[in-house]
Amino acid sequence: MSISISGFEQKFFRKINDVVEPLVSSGVGSPAWSPASLIVLESTGFRSGQPRRTPLWSLRLGRYRLISTARGNRSFWVKNLQKNPEVNYSLDGKVVSSDAIVIAPGFDNINDWELGSVFSRVLGGLEKFVQQRGWAFAVLVPADG
Repeated sequence: MSISISGFEQKFFRKINDVVEPLVSSGVGSPAWSPASLIVLESTGFRSGQPRRTPLWSLRLGRYRLISTARGNRSFWVKNLQKNPEVNYSLDGKVVSSDAIVIAPGFDNINDWELGSVFSRVLGGLEKFVQQRGWAFAVLVPADG
């Protein structure tokens, strides 16, 4: 019985996530004050409609959080956010309601947002990684304003 690379990749990340997710949800490795920290992204499955929890590294950009993957559209969390950008994430043991600005191969919802010129340029710079390397990014915008 052979296993495809993408099947192996999926099983590999699920096993890691099974260990890491409960720790990060409780606040381990996710200090809110740090410029980079782990979060647990809570999204809705793009096919199943079921809740999905994915631990990810994030970068703090003011009140926003930037998440990314070099796996592009092979990452299920990217597909989930493309279908439903309303998400929550756990940081420092607290849940933050957010909306996601998604930049992925063949998809972005940047035009749905009124962004300042500096922030627009930063996101525009990320599009080079999407176009040339197939990466995917999301900016998590807290719903509290």
